[in-house]
Amino acid sequence: MKKTSLPPELQSAWEEIEEYAKNYGLDFFPIIYEVLDYRTLYETAALGGFPTRYPHWRFGMEYDQLIKGHVWLGSTIYEMVINTNPSYAYLLEGNEMVTQKMVMAHVAGHVDFFKNNMWFGHTNRKMLDEMANHAARIQRIVDRYGYELAEDFIDTCLSLDNLIDYHAPYIKRPEAQTLRPIVDDDEPDVVEGLRVDRSYMKGFINPPEFLDQQRKRLEAERAKQRRFPENPQKDVLLFLMNYAPLERWQHTILEIIRDEAYYFAPQGMTKILNEGWASFWHSEIMTKKALKDGEVVDFADHHSGVVATQPGRLNPYKLGIELLRDVEDRWNKGKFGKEYDECEDIAEKRNWDKQLGLGRQKVFEIRRMHNDVTFIDAFLTPEFCLEQKLFSFRYNRDTDLYEIASREFKEIKQKLLFRLTNFGQPFIYVEDGNYNNRGEMYLRHRHEGVDLKMDYARDTLRNLQKIWSRPVHIETVVDDKKRLISFDGKDFSERKID
Repeated sequence: MKKTSLPPELQSAWEEIEEYAKNYGLDFFPIIYEVLDYRTLYETAALGGFPTRYPHWRFGMEYDQLIKGHVWLGSTIYEMVINTNPSYAYLLEGNEMVTQKMVMAHVAGHVDFFKNNMWFGHTNRKMLDEMANHAARIQRIVDRYGYELAEDFIDTCLSLDNLIDYHAPYIKRPEAQTLRPIVDDDEPDVVEGLRVDRSYMKGFINPPEFLDQQRKRLEAERAKQRRFPENPQKDVLLFLMNYAPLERWQHTILEIIRDEAYYFAPQGMTKILNEGWASFWHSEIMTKKALKDGEVVDFADHHSGVVATQPGRLNPYKLGIELLRDVEDRWNKGKFGKEYDECEDIAEKRNWDKQLGLGRQKVFEIRRMHNDVTFIDAFLTPEFCLEQKLFSFRYNRDTDLYEIASREFKEIKQKLLFRLTNFGQPFIYVEDGNYNNRGEMYLRHRHEGVDLKMDYARDTLRNLQKIWSRPVHIETVVDDKKRLISFDGKDFSERKID
């Protein structure tokens, strides 16, 4: 185990927690702890958990918000952990010992998840060094080209950092093959048929149907040549890196923003399961192993604060831990499979217990294989929703309150999955980088029943155009009608399309 900078009493507590965690079967990277005062902790939190990031105003804004939340609202960051090998975790100076032990158990769960969950399998485990490298590269750009120019371009790239393919690290996608669009072909091939001196023979030697077929084939070949990529591209940032007219320093910044977006993506994909797993283990370790008699009330107070929820809001800690506990109980009792599903006796299903004892094995399997979407899709049940009072809520503007919209399991599950899929963000693809044969970018929004927010869409088009430097278009659906929204660098336009 690596040495830490912990004071002796905290070092002793961590060694105790570490032993309990490993005895439960948790397998984690070495964890290096630092104890920070609240200002330093919030500075680090504003930088995404990393001690060094590139210079940008948003980090200062986030720090200001965190400090104000701490001073005026009483919000506190109890722990923070970085997904690296070794992992770095931060403890808040002045916390009670029971809180520090709970945080350590929570961190052990997180790091076990980072190490073993397949969705983190492609994560750069040396990201601490990589972030410092990113900071140095951007600082050199700032020194050479000026802070304002670099900051403006960083702003533009950050506004587009969700336009990546979150599943690209796990699935081989066909990349664009054409190096550059073919623009303004002045001498296109023409299908005229064979030369015929006698007019009455033209129809026999050059059948009109055959000529039409050849013209269509030629036009299709031209369109294929003019149009790129060959397949729709979901990673819009990669497409911009490959084909946008970027200067070297701009390409560097865009590459850095994209790399960091992919680093943080698995954390967004597993928020419920990751926090649920960490909460599951801090609860298990503390209540069954680490708690002293005098610490029970304080632990209960802190734990209840972690899992507290409000109507209309999703608490990932609460949903994650309760669903994991439900799965463990069901697999211990055998409440799964064909026999259980086909049982129609409510009393029998309620008292069902085959004493299989497979619960702990199952939750470790979930930790290894699933993300939030697959976890919810596979294991959410009507019984669980009823027990946890999971409803579909809507906001009533008249009463300024959230009200229950539906108690139907199907609708509850559908809304949860919709919210989690692609982080609740629209699916955007690059369809054509040479639209109208003029090097214009054509995007398509895969409509999922929810219209784009037009102010967001226009801002996105504006920033895409700044990078692409030619007109940008997006095909979407507005009020059940197909529309094409365009921006040419000066003005927006919108028209109906078939």
